[in-house]
Amino acid sequence: MKFIDRTKITVKAGDGGNGKSAFRREKFVPKGGPSGGDGGKGADIIFIVDNNMNTLLDFRYNRKFLGKNGGNGDIKNQFGRNAPDLMIKVPAGTIIKDEDTGNILADLTDADESVVICKGGRGGRGNARFSNSANRAPTFAELGEPGAYKKLILELKVLADVGLIGYPSVGKSSLIASVSAARPDIAEYHFTTLSPILGVVSVGPEQNFVMADIPGLIEGAADGIGLGHDFLRHIERTKILIHVIDASGIEGRDPVDDFYKINKELALYADKLTKSPQVIAANKIDLPEAAENLVRLEALAKKEGLPFFKISAATKEGVTDLMKHVYTMLLNYTAPPEIEEKIKIYDAEKDNDEIKISRDMTGDFVVSGKALDKLVAMTNFANDEALRRFQYIWRLKQIDGKLKDKGIKEGDTVHIGAMEFEFRE
Repeated sequence: MKFIDRTKITVKAGDGGNGKSAFRREKFVPKGGPSGGDGGKGADIIFIVDNNMNTLLDFRYNRKFLGKNGGNGDIKNQFGRNAPDLMIKVPAGTIIKDEDTGNILADLTDADESVVICKGGRGGRGNARFSNSANRAPTFAELGEPGAYKKLILELKVLADVGLIGYPSVGKSSLIASVSAARPDIAEYHFTTLSPILGVVSVGPEQNFVMADIPGLIEGAADGIGLGHDFLRHIERTKILIHVIDASGIEGRDPVDDFYKINKELALYADKLTKSPQVIAANKIDLPEAAENLVRLEALAKKEGLPFFKISAATKEGVTDLMKHVYTMLLNYTAPPEIEEKIKIYDAEKDNDEIKISRDMTGDFVVSGKALDKLVAMTNFANDEALRRFQYIWRLKQIDGKLKDKGIKEGDTVHIGAMEFEFRE
């Protein structure tokens, strides 16, 4: 199965149903009055965590999600049907971002956790809702409110208790294969592993933890060199890091330098990663070249105050002791306060309602504001009574005065949403 951890999609909530303009026409009931019903609500777009998913592969080819529209109102005060919400399943660890602003809208990590990203449009009110003592027979009804639309970026950060870090070809894939059922591709060349590999490690009855092989870390990874820029994000979720170092040095690098270079990349990417507990695992001790470097690595671990283990992923020497120690660390693990703070969950109800006036490239005036845009979208301008209501609200919001403050003149063009008006005193 291909591992997909970043994708772009578009979502559109359902539009509200149109309200109905109608009057009662029954025998022996003269002047029955308005009886147009309200339209139904459009579908919300809701993202929900599904623990059976571990990749964003489902979004590789399905990139557009459209919620159903609400039903239209009908005669005899019949309301339109509300559309069922559209539930989009994502794996745990998914971050949802607004592509236009770059803002994080939600960070979904828990099973069955959900969030409304796009609100469905409100159903338009029927003419029966506008009847009052001053206007006993309104002839207009509202159109349905358009549903929200967003372009989203989905990013997946794998949820693992322990992360394996280190240069390519130090034996990370061999280590995870030796202690779990994971079977990554293993070969003697760099970047054999092109995506994070997850494995469940068992150190005893009901004593399990999830370990991830994080590929692609080399010097310059935080600047996008190699594969590290794509996969460094996955390390953020892990509680403990096992720093696998090739003690043999057969790749021509110095093992001690490897330790500092990888930690430098972690710090450049996110300072909080430097606070993650680390264990140094000196691998490939079965090779004769490792003997002289083990002394230096042990001194390094003592200097940095880190646990140190000599292992061979190939022969499994020392691997069991390493896994048991890591499990004990997990039992005693306490997350730093800044890691415990969850990213905010987006509140689709809270949007700025400020009225803004600007000018486009042609010099026309553009009036915008959430409530005003909604009013324009829900007004039937072909109905004289609806138009008069719009003009009343326009004056109530003192938009004429605001336009004059911006220098508007008689005959200038004003744009609001999809509508275009000519300014008249």
